[in-house]
Amino acid sequence: MKFVVLTIFPELMDAFWANGIMRRAIQSGAIDTTAINIRDYAEGRHRVTDDRPYGGGCGMVMKPEPLAAATKAARQMAPRAPTLLLSPQGQRFDQRLAGQLAQLPGMILVCGRYEGVDERFTEQFVDMEISIGDFVMTGGEVGAMAVMDAVTRLIPGVLGNEDSAEQDSFGDDRLDTAHYTRPPAFEGDEVPEVLLSGHHDRIARWRCADALLRTFARRPDLLRKGRLSDEEMALLSAWHREIESIIREQIGRGPDPPSGGG
Repeated sequence: MKFVVLTIFPELMDAFWANGIMRRAIQSGAIDTTAINIRDYAEGRHRVTDDRPYGGGCGMVMKPEPLAAATKAARQMAPRAPTLLLSPQGQRFDQRLAGQLAQLPGMILVCGRYEGVDERFTEQFVDMEISIGDFVMTGGEVGAMAVMDAVTRLIPGVLGNEDSAEQDSFGDDRLDTAHYTRPPAFEGDEVPEVLLSGHHDRIARWRCADALLRTFARRPDLLRKGRLSDEEMALLSAWHREIESIIREQIGRGPDPPSGGG
């Protein structure tokens, strides 16, 4: 996987690539990374990459010429890679999109700044706009890092354990289960007994139930769009019966008596 990042702050990428999973992925040859300084393709003594917007308004807009020249240079390095612009107006980035991008030979990530980039550059050079959420940041660099991190860990061999990425949150439209490590007791809070049992089937069932409960409580939308397994259907049906039983018992008790006054 070839990553080429277009930015006016290439030093940010150098620090990102020098640590953790990204560093190991580079060392193993799973990914190859390059940061292109957009200023290197700007004209004039001051290498200006932005200008005032036509029609007035606050802020500055990134000029199309240096962006276009930098993109052309990036395409020489990664000729089969699509050009992706980090933008709040783009397609929402999620685990499914990360999986699709992980199948590509590479990607060119354009990090916008200021009020945005000249629309003519977007129309002529950008294959896809990507947003990491419904909020605005000062630039696309953090978004580019998020995309690269999420995509890199899906490349076979990067995590070491091939099951790790599949079991993560959103891997199957479910949030991840709770995780515990040593010590077995922490400030009076103990690890669930089943996780200490060594009984792999019981542990698997507990993790399935815990992940399902977390998803239902925190992101029920994921359950609506995904497909439930037979085990999950059985769990939800059992919970449904239990909830109905509790409701019937509460209804049978009648309303609470009024509190007395003094």
